[in-house]
Amino acid sequence: MKEDGKKYRLEHDSIGEKEVPEDAYYGVQTLRAYENFNITGLKMHPELINSVAQIKKAAAITNFEVGELDKRRASAITQACDEIIAGKLHDQFIVDPIQGGAGTSLNMNANEVIANRAIEILGGKKGDYKLVNPNDHVNFGQSTNDVFPSCGKMAALKLLGNAQEQLKRLEEALMAKAKEFDSVIKMGRTQLQDAVPIRLGQEFHAYASAIRRDIRRFDNAKEEIRCLNLGGTAIGTGLNADVQYFHRVVKNMSTLTGEELVQSYDMIDATQNLDSYAAVSGIVKNCAVNLSKMSNDLRLMSSGPRTGFGEINLPARQNGSSIMPGKVNPVIPEVVNQVAFNIIGNDVTITMAAEAGQLELNAFEPIIFYNLFESIETLTYAVKTLVDNCITGITANKEHCRKQVENSIGVITAICPYVGYETAANIAKEALRTGRQVRDLILEKGLMDQEQLNTVLDPYTMTEPGILGKDPMEQLRG
Repeated sequence: MKEDGKKYRLEHDSIGEKEVPEDAYYGVQTLRAYENFNITGLKMHPELINSVAQIKKAAAITNFEVGELDKRRASAITQACDEIIAGKLHDQFIVDPIQGGAGTSLNMNANEVIANRAIEILGGKKGDYKLVNPNDHVNFGQSTNDVFPSCGKMAALKLLGNAQEQLKRLEEALMAKAKEFDSVIKMGRTQLQDAVPIRLGQEFHAYASAIRRDIRRFDNAKEEIRCLNLGGTAIGTGLNADVQYFHRVVKNMSTLTGEELVQSYDMIDATQNLDSYAAVSGIVKNCAVNLSKMSNDLRLMSSGPRTGFGEINLPARQNGSSIMPGKVNPVIPEVVNQVAFNIIGNDVTITMAAEAGQLELNAFEPIIFYNLFESIETLTYAVKTLVDNCITGITANKEHCRKQVENSIGVITAICPYVGYETAANIAKEALRTGRQVRDLILEKGLMDQEQLNTVLDPYTMTEPGILGKDPMEQLRG
């Protein structure tokens, strides 16, 4: 017992001996990594811990099936893995998510925790690695270089599925608003200048269409990472893995997890190249771009409430100022914007890390996983709050939108086919200079009669393709 009142056990590795807290399930290699990589102050993502435990379980089962691991040890290792998958012992995974060594620290953290728990299950004391050894038994037939990328893909699959569920909720909420706002006519704008009328429902439908594409892209993202290099060991050649283990381990992973997993057809390629992670990050980034653009629109359309666009009202979520009474800010779209900015930055990091691999291995998967998991997870939470605290509560200022259309010179575009571009442009300039309505000027100049004008300037008609389905000059003649 030391002065701090704690008891320690003595462990050794190839570096030398080191005291490890007696009650710790991790061992000497984990402790060295903990001391070397105090980078973020965070722990490994829970899904990554669960995924590495699933891999260790599949490996133990497969090694037992092929005769490389006795039943007693295999059962103890499997039980230890099940406990971790159930959420136990996560506090024993103490290595920083950003670490040198291509993920060896996490792999050994898992090997040591699983070995020491298995030792307990078999009636031994933690640290008695003759019973169950982290390297010789838990890690048998494996390398960090096939375990770490595989558990990263498994974790990403789970997180992508969670994100997809929230995106589906967002699509449904946007479609509901598209239907609710279908009759709300407003001015469309290009380059923030009046363009031509559009229905508010059409704008929300467009947002839903973009999110629908993102949902499909997430399916593609999941396909990118269903291929595992598990069984390839150090560089993809399968050295030290039983040939039957090589062919069975991914199939057993599929059975254990319920995921449709396949072994990479080129294991050397799968071990050294990380373009699949860059592809997934790009898909997540694309989604963030769509979410951020939509959030920009929501902030603009709700601006005011009296001196801005004022076309829609966002739900009031909290006070907007410590000095200006009654001010309410668009905080939900703002947080979505910020999440998007961070995801875009993460994508740059992931791209650089994927590019930085050398020869048979890329050592930079830790930073890829750290940023990729953050991107997917923060996007998930951002979409959730966007649906729950913003989209479902949006209301439209229908009368204000109608008046803006009536007072806009943008409707002159619908007159062009009947009076010609130059005449229409002159009317637009006069309306802008005098403040008069386009309708009044056209009638005053006798360019069209009241009935024709009512038809052509019907706002709803201007939001659909074609004008009555006829040639404009034919309508004027007839």
